[in-house]
Formats: sequence, C-alpha cells, structure tokens
Amino acid sequence: MKLSRNLNMTTGNPTGLLFTFAIPMLIGNLFQQAYSLADSIVVGHFVGANALAAIGSTSSTTFLFFSVCSGIASGSSVVTSQYFGADNVRKTKSAIANSAYLMFAAALIMGLAAYVAAPSVLRLLGTPDEILPDAIAYIRISCLGVPLVAVYNYASSMLRALGDSRTPLFFLIIASILNIILDVVFVYFFHMGVVGVGVATVIAQLVSGASCILYALRHNPYFMLGKEDWKPDRKVMWHALRLGLPMAMQWSMIAVSTSVLQGFVNSFGPAAMAAYTATCRLDQLLQQPYGSVNAALATYTGQNYGAKRMDRVRDGLKHGLLMCTVFTLVMFVAVQLFGNQIISIFVNDAEVIRIGGAALRITSWFYIFLALIYMCRGVLNGVGDALFSFINGVVEVACRIFLPMLLVLIPTMGVWAIWWTTGATWMISGLTCFVRYLYWRHKAGKKIMQPV
Repeated sequence: MKLSRNLNMTTGNPTGLLFTFAIPMLIGNLFQQAYSLADSIVVGHFVGANALAAIGSTSSTTFLFFSVCSGIASGSSVVTSQYFGADNVRKTKSAIANSAYLMFAAALIMGLAAYVAAPSVLRLLGTPDEILPDAIAYIRISCLGVPLVAVYNYASSMLRALGDSRTPLFFLIIASILNIILDVVFVYFFHMGVVGVGVATVIAQLVSGASCILYALRHNPYFMLGKEDWKPDRKVMWHALRLGLPMAMQWSMIAVSTSVLQGFVNSFGPAAMAAYTATCRLDQLLQQPYGSVNAALATYTGQNYGAKRMDRVRDGLKHGLLMCTVFTLVMFVAVQLFGNQIISIFVNDAEVIRIGGAALRITSWFYIFLALIYMCRGVLNGVGDALFSFINGVVEVACRIFLPMLLVLIPTMGVWAIWWTTGATWMISGLTCFVRYLYWRHKAGKKIMQPV
C-alpha cells in the first residue's frame, strides 16, 4: 500500500534522495519564514523600529511555548518513519493515529499556559516599557495560534515521515501568500499595528493546517485510518514520548537560553533590539537549507535504521555535510559583501542598519558549525538518541547564559557580545554534536541497536 508521493529511502543514492526530499522542504521552509519576515518588514517600514523591536522581543518566549509541540511532532515522526522503513503498515497507521492524541493535547495545554504566562515572562526579561504593550498584544494573539500550528505540524511531520515532503509545501505556499496580503491590509490600510500582523499570521496558520490535514485524510492511504488504528496504543505513545520529550526539553532549554540572551540584548536599548531582531530573522532564513537537509536526513536515517541499514545511515551524514558545505561558502561571501544592504530590507533606521550589518558579518564566520549541528542532529534524532537532545540542550543553555557574562568583560566588546555569543554557541554546540555522533557510531559498530 503506497502512494507515489511516499518515498522509500532505504534504497538508492543518498545524495539524490536527500536532495529530492530537501528541495520541497526548503521551498516550504522559505515560505514559512515569510510569516515572520513579512511581519518584520511590514512593521519595520509602516510602524517603526520600536514596533519591530516589540515583535522581536517575543521570539524566544514564543519559541519556548511552542517547543513542546515541536518536540512531540519530531518524536512521533521518528517513530512513524522507523515503522514505515520496516514496512510495518499496521504499526505505521497506529503511530499516525496515536501521534494525533499527543500533539493536540500538548497544543491545548501549551497554548493556554502561553496566554497566561507570556506577559510575566516578558516583564521578567526586562522588556522596555515603551514596547511592552505591543509585545504583550502580539504574543497573546500568537498564543491563540498554537493549536492551529499543531494541526499543520502534525500533518506535515507524519507525511514527511512517509517520505512525502511535497504535499505540505502546496498548502504552506498558499498560507504564506495569504499572510503577506493580510499583513499589508491590516497594518497599512486598517492601521492595526502589531495586532494586525498577529491576526494575519493566525488566519494563515488556520488555512495551512486545515488544508493539509484534510488533504492527507482523503488522499494518503496511511491516513485512511480504521477504528482499530485509532485505538490508544500505550507502546507507540510511549516510544513517541520517549523520543519527543527529550527533544522538547532540548528546545525548551534552548528557548530559555535565548530568552536570557534576549534579556541581555534588551539592556542595550531599542536600536540594538531592532538590529538583533533583523539579524535573527536573517539567520533563521539562512538556516532553512540546513534545516531542510536536517529533516531529510532524519527521515532518511529513521527509515534506514528501521530497515537495519546502518551503512546507509553513515553514508547519509557524509552526503548531507557535503551539500551544506557548498551552501555555507556561498552564504558567507554574500553576507560579508552585502550585510548592510540585507539589513536595510527590514528597517530604514541608519543606526540599526549599521549595527545589524556588522553583526551579520560576525556570525557568518560560524555558519559551518551550523551545518555540523543540523547534520549530526538529523542522524541522531533519526536513530532515536534521546540522550543527545538533553546534552545538546544543556550545552546551548550554558553557552547563552555564561558567554555574554564573560564576553562583556572585554573592554571593547560592548553590544557585539550579543553576536559573538551566538557564533561561539554554534561552534561549541556543533563540536559537541559531532563528538556525540562519533560515540554513537562507535557503539553502533559494536552492536546494531534494534528499532522501536
């Protein structure tokens, strides 16, 4: 029982498979970034630098509350891909059904928690008074979208576990275009400010999530579930939680650390905050190719791990790293030459452009370590190395909390400590990921671990 869009990655050339899977993912991720980019560009130009800083000040807090849902989605995806790779149709369907229970329970809990706690968290981070009302309004509207994001994340993660990275792309493109149009309508014509961009994003998320899940239920045979498939399976849910919760913990710790770093950024005032927001948006955009190959590699690894093809797992990392290295060199040159021009896309303020352009040139020296992080993470998540997620989270927390304290002691460092912290964190985390991969490979060489 297979649909043409489902891709079996246990045979064939690794580079071709990763490329075939990653390209739709990349296009989709770029359109998904259009959500935040459109918000930032529209607000930065039509409302002002303070409004841009307000949106940026909520990023790490929003990421914190969304991380649990993302972790559950990733853990469920790994379990599903392993059953699919083992050609176990019954267990694959059971994993898809039971993942729905976990995803939507997590979304409701985290959405409510985020709505209640977000204002207190923003105040705790020292968000300046002049942007606090806008920041609270924007994050509370975003919290309403948590269940809607969960619908899309659930459907897309299950489809990608089956090797189908194209179907989610179609609906994401439509939603992204809708989001941009609504941004302009609500902000430029209706003068709704940050509230307008928040409402536009929620509506776009509703469209992408509902469309994707309805299409999957009607057209993908693995989503055509019977009564038996919907029966709660404690073993499947436990496996998904065993993998997903450490990933959620990892991202939560990263979110906490970025929240602490955001507090450090806030101490330098609105100009630095706006520059940091713009550079973060650019970093997120530039990381999309890495993230796309990471998702492809996680699915590739999960399927081959389920099929007990450990040789192909090792080959996958080599091919993924080669692809990302080429991209890294291109982006490094582009950012070094055109950093200021890139920042000017987001804001007209000369001081923000000056700070942001220089900041991009600092972090671009560390892009190669981002490639290492994403590739090792894809393999280790694909084989279900839950301990790795915890280790990686601890490392990033420690770096983002303690490095600013040390770097700011350097007399000439000042505001640049923000971006040197980011780059150094990528470097230390990347090396940690690679060491963990070498440990796993050594262990797997002695004993082939059984899939779930």
